[in-house]
Amino acid sequence: MNEFVEVLSIFGHFIRALGFIALGFGVGRFTMDAYKKAVWQVQIALIFGFFGMLVGLTHYASAGSMGMFALSTGAAMILPNMPKKEDTERESKE
Repeated sequence: MNEFVEVLSIFGHFIRALGFIALGFGVGRFTMDAYKKAVWQVQIALIFGFFGMLVGLTHYASAGSMGMFALSTGAAMILPNMPKKEDTERESKE
């Protein structure tokens, strides 16, 4: 029975990592999209909320979960700023 609990524990860690990846990507995209369209008061609230969530997760979540959240949030913030493939092809043809 103890081996079964250990297998479920490992499975739970993978599910937690996938959940934090989804959460981080969603929060990062929401923050970036809402930040561009908002007035300055809402931008301040978004930044305080985002960094407050980071502080809370750092204190209460495990290191692996926080790492997955940070990596996916970084990806969500970097991906919209990358040039599109079509743009690079057009530039190389000209």
